[in-house]
Amino acid sequence: MKYRELKRCGNLKVSEIALGCEGFIDKTPEEFRKMLDKALALGINFIDMYTPNPAFRDNLGAVMAGRRDEFVLQGHICSVWEDGQYLRTRDLKKAKEGFEDQLKRLGTDYLDIGMIHYVDGERDFEEVFQGEIIAYCKKLKAEGKIHAIGLSSHNPVIARKAVETGLIDVLMFSVNAAYDMQPASEDCNDLFDPAKYKDGFVGMNTERKALYELCARKDVAIDVMKVFGGGDMLNAELSPFGVAFNEYQCIEYCLTRPGVVSVMAGCHSESEIEKVVSYYDASKEEKDYSLVLSRMDKFKFQGNCMYCGHCAPCSVGISVADINKYLNLSLAQGQVPETVADHYKLLEHHASECVACGRCEGNCPFGVGIIEKMKKAVEVFGY
Repeated sequence: MKYRELKRCGNLKVSEIALGCEGFIDKTPEEFRKMLDKALALGINFIDMYTPNPAFRDNLGAVMAGRRDEFVLQGHICSVWEDGQYLRTRDLKKAKEGFEDQLKRLGTDYLDIGMIHYVDGERDFEEVFQGEIIAYCKKLKAEGKIHAIGLSSHNPVIARKAVETGLIDVLMFSVNAAYDMQPASEDCNDLFDPAKYKDGFVGMNTERKALYELCARKDVAIDVMKVFGGGDMLNAELSPFGVAFNEYQCIEYCLTRPGVVSVMAGCHSESEIEKVVSYYDASKEEKDYSLVLSRMDKFKFQGNCMYCGHCAPCSVGISVADINKYLNLSLAQGQVPETVADHYKLLEHHASECVACGRCEGNCPFGVGIIEKMKKAVEVFGY
């Protein structure tokens, strides 16, 4: 494992390959412990905790007991648990309660990075940076309850504005070769508009390039989300380039962007953790993504679920991201694998319960036709 410094965080060193938390949700305490122990043994010390799921926080707290200093923790502010579901909020009272719950369940009195959760729009940016949320984060940092202020975003224009305030030490940003070809927009649906390319735009979007370079200049560390594009980058049929990347190419691409210190891999098992860490044993040829980038004419990302969870909260409690994941796995294989059928069955709510209210589609940053996806899931799974 190699490590890079968070230069605005006392030169704290984090592993180049880190862990997103989605793969740990719904694991038993024993499964959770084995996965974290495996990660630590392989040199991974950095973990993102965007989910406010109480069971996740309890399990992580139990694993960390007696060895808090082995972990670099990135926890999210404004990501809270309400009525049994994830909720993004700018309500200060809820944000405070969510943060204190996080510390309590983790059994710690501080987070290394307090990440302001998911700021993509101009109005949301103004609300956060001219209101109570940024003041609260500055207070937490002054009190030592967080050691650095972070912000997560998918929009390079908004992310750059945040960096330019001088208040952000760490930026969690969606980076992969496909996203880097897309124009910035407050409305993510615009990212896939063919008209944006009518003048023959080719190569990295200039706003993204400028953002990465600014972060490098300002020593603002970028940790990467969506390194595999929700898995689509690894599948030739779903890849925007018409050919699959491998895990090593995706990681290599991200780690070679200016300002990037770490990639957050959404691993769901010990074997997946071992796979991403084997990046260091891969050959130069295995890491070469240039051939894939030569297929830019097949760019087609609109409507693909990235399993990011921003569609939540569902009005009837459906885990839309999980259903889409199981649906896509089944469609890709041309059948419903037994393990996928079992995972679908264990969901608390199923696609047949969808009332087609459209709330999820309004929340989705990638323009997914979720209502139709739920109908297709009923057709595939039977309920």
